[in-house]
Amino acid sequence: MPLMEPYRIKVVEPIPITTRPERERAMAAAGYNPFNLRADQVTIDLLTDSGTGSISADQQAAGMRGDESYAGGRSFYRFHEVVSDLTSYPHIFPAHQGRAAERILFAALLRPGQTSLSNTHFDTTRANVELLGCEARDLPCPEARNLDSDFPFKGDIDLAELERALGDPGCDVGVVVMTITNNGGGGQPVSMANMRAAAEVCRRHGVPFFLDAARFAENAWLVTQREPGYAHKTPLEVAREAFALADGCAASLKKDGIVHMGGIIAMRDPELARRCEQLLIAGEGFPTYGGLSGRELEMLAQGLREVVEPDYLRSRAAATANLARMVTEAGVDIVQPAGIHALYLNAGRLLPGIPPHRFPGHALATELYLAGGVRCVELGSLFLGDVDAEGRLVTPAPFELVRLAIPRRVYTQSHFEYVAEVVAEVAKNPERMPGYRLVESPAVLRHFKCRLEPVPPGTP
Repeated sequence: MPLMEPYRIKVVEPIPITTRPERERAMAAAGYNPFNLRADQVTIDLLTDSGTGSISADQQAAGMRGDESYAGGRSFYRFHEVVSDLTSYPHIFPAHQGRAAERILFAALLRPGQTSLSNTHFDTTRANVELLGCEARDLPCPEARNLDSDFPFKGDIDLAELERALGDPGCDVGVVVMTITNNGGGGQPVSMANMRAAAEVCRRHGVPFFLDAARFAENAWLVTQREPGYAHKTPLEVAREAFALADGCAASLKKDGIVHMGGIIAMRDPELARRCEQLLIAGEGFPTYGGLSGRELEMLAQGLREVVEPDYLRSRAAATANLARMVTEAGVDIVQPAGIHALYLNAGRLLPGIPPHRFPGHALATELYLAGGVRCVELGSLFLGDVDAEGRLVTPAPFELVRLAIPRRVYTQSHFEYVAEVVAEVAKNPERMPGYRLVESPAVLRHFKCRLEPVPPGTP
């Protein structure tokens, strides 16, 4: 059966079509950082899938009934009902986005000097842990090191390392965070078996087990497709089972809530909920709005229903798989197997002549914009490596990747065919790409606001 989006387009927005000289000027003015580009300078925007999706007609309609009461609004209780049905958690707080939810949860959970363990902390998660004077330690499963294997659950946590860390008297672990899907690990899913085993290890050691559930529905879909014993279950049933294993969750709902703004903190422990509520009131708003309008709460409630629909998830997964096929046919390797929310190009393999301290992932991401106006982001040594005060790379990332994040319900197959053509064109002459050096580097989350400059190909 041919690939077809399970929706029809009701409202359209013009796409900027630019020339290469225009893009070269724009990128130079942006300090060769795609985050600094203006949206009207971008033709296909694959920078992130966070808050960039299209709103459905039913979400728009739901938003019209938003109750904007400061306290006790009807919209909060509709939102609460949907989240409670999904997660089974009794204590539910909205936040304006995921990093706010993380900040509140970790501030209530962690003491300075403690450690947070995860299959992989993503950027803001790591920053919120480290800003509290704590350590964010990643324990990806051994299979994640092989980017080419078809192991179905490379997002899993290393259970042996988890057991070892929790049993180490010198390691004061305050929380274990399971990120589903594992964005920093190539968008790979976590199996239910791994989640269940990790939850049991945490219970034995008396350590809270939380989900970073930004892409819970996509993880659930991949479980139904890849894990034995789950083919007969719906994504909603799998998601409920995942939430039931954990003590709570924090999530950006700008992903699988299919909204432009929103996040959540939810948990079982009433004392932890009390501490989170106090921080929420101080920094976000009253607990029944948490930094969101009633309109946004209504749209979130509807989006959380739509995101677990099998037809939607099947189409989204198929679109990503089709883009993966076209890109690999063009000779560019990706992290296998393809996930759903993004493709991860293996820039280190495509650009062996650019050393890690010249940021090969960033070089590829920059060239994709210059060649065709495709904005994306590297997940390599610029994003994840350690640099010194002068911007020199000290510790490279384990892999040099470029993420093409797929917004929800935004682009059609012809758009993805265009992206694949741009990737293919860039891959023809990789030796011509320059490397880059940092010229401005913020101390925290540098990739958002750093500035770089190109260095000629072959520069050591």
